[in-house]
Amino acid sequence: MIVVTGATGNVGRPLVELLAAAGEEVTAVSRRPAGVLPAGVAHRAGDLADVDGLKELFEGAEAVYLLVAGLGEELRPDAVVAAAVACGVRRIVLQSSQLAGTRPESVSHAVLRAFESAVRGSGLDWTVLRPAGFASNAYLWAEGVRSARAVAAPFADVALPVVDPADIAAVAAAALRDPAHRGRTYVLTGPAPVSPREQVRALADALGAPVEFVAQSAGEARARLVRFLPEEAVDGMLSVMGAPYEEEQRVSPDMERVLGRAARPFSSWAERNAPAFA
Repeated sequence: MIVVTGATGNVGRPLVELLAAAGEEVTAVSRRPAGVLPAGVAHRAGDLADVDGLKELFEGAEAVYLLVAGLGEELRPDAVVAAAVACGVRRIVLQSSQLAGTRPESVSHAVLRAFESAVRGSGLDWTVLRPAGFASNAYLWAEGVRSARAVAAPFADVALPVVDPADIAAVAAAALRDPAHRGRTYVLTGPAPVSPREQVRALADALGAPVEFVAQSAGEARARLVRFLPEEAVDGMLSVMGAPYEEEQRVSPDMERVLGRAARPFSSWAERNAPAFA
């Protein structure tokens, strides 16, 4: 059995679908109701912060996909991994972040670095995924596109190789099922850097309607984002968006190495998710 935590999210949901389609026994774990799941997939309500409840979630699992929501400040990485070991789990695939490697001083990614250390020292087979920024972060623009056919965003022409969550799920499925990926750390990016202005253009093409790009200052963006995201997360996000390191702008070959194909471009994500902006 494979346990997928964060099973209702942008990566977790397609991962559950891929594993189920491959004939795996899957348990989907999430804090909130999962909605419609593939036939045969069990759902359990659970939270990684509830260490005492992890035995019930992990019991009988051969592999676990660990996804940490938000900053994960309330989590105890060593205790979470120890619970998996105690339950006889043999393989852990951890969804971390590219920034855990490129920005080791980042407060917002301290918990992910601790999880990486715990997983690597667990004695289990492990794989660490370090995705770049998600294409699905563009959902933040959906309300403005629907109501005014406009997007306000900072750093209009700073390009980053954002990654499609469905591609992360595909790599995760491979790592969970194939021991050839044990002991590997994969940096997952899109196929090319794409700027916010170019992303808005791709959304407009997908909608078949013009969408105005409105340049926003970093301060204006921060004031909006801190209304629903932790300040540390916002500051980390803006620092990467505005002044990315060379490594953060580079396209990683790991996606193609694992999947045997190139990563999907942002335009593909926009076409599949255009109804959310209509």
